[in-house]
Amino acid sequence: MADSAPRDAANWAAKIDRLQVSDPSDTHGYNVQGKRVAGPMNGFGRLWQRTYTAALGTAVTPEAVIADWRAHFGEYWPRMGRFHSSLSTLQPGDVTALTAGGVTTGVMVLYADDTSFTFLTPEGHMFAAMITFSAESDAAAHTIARISMLLRCSDPLFESMWSLARRGEDLFWPEVLRNLGRAHGVTDVTVAERTVCVDRRRLWANWRNVRHNAGIRTVAHVVRAPFRRTRPEGAP
Repeated sequence: MADSAPRDAANWAAKIDRLQVSDPSDTHGYNVQGKRVAGPMNGFGRLWQRTYTAALGTAVTPEAVIADWRAHFGEYWPRMGRFHSSLSTLQPGDVTALTAGGVTTGVMVLYADDTSFTFLTPEGHMFAAMITFSAESDAAAHTIARISMLLRCSDPLFESMWSLARRGEDLFWPEVLRNLGRAHGVTDVTVAERTVCVDRRRLWANWRNVRHNAGIRTVAHVVRAPFRRTRPEGAP
């Protein structure tokens, strides 16, 4: 019998019920471990499609950009965030923690190939989102790097902070693309941004998502830190 698996099966994460942080030694995974993934339809707020695009010239191919981006993803982040990954390169199914805006949460790699990779967010993340990082060549053989997001704020509290979060995203992701461009010899990177509200409805059935809110849980984790028992050095 012929193999019925699709040709790109290896590019997709395996189906799972609960997330397991890929690096068990990472102490930042407390808001990710055991959570479910939460795509845009699992969120609460209005549905947004956001895109950041930058031309990186003709000296680097889309495949080279994505290979580098997957291998050094967190190194291109500005100081306002940190990607807590010790992985050599991002692979489908990888789950890693991140901290941005003082909130610790994470992502799962849903898909990855030679010219793109896609994240899904876990429960509690500010956004219930699908985020794709890609590169392609345009008609003039320029390599175009793109960050595409389909997202809703995950709960009513985060939805109330949307304006602030949007401004933060508009600082963060363009800087990522500029850092990526500089790594490939492009010193003057112009980033184009486009935002479209796809659905203005709020999904009130998902208001209970606030119980997973990573902002609240991050504060609680920090407050409890002095009271948590620490194992003696060298203990098994």
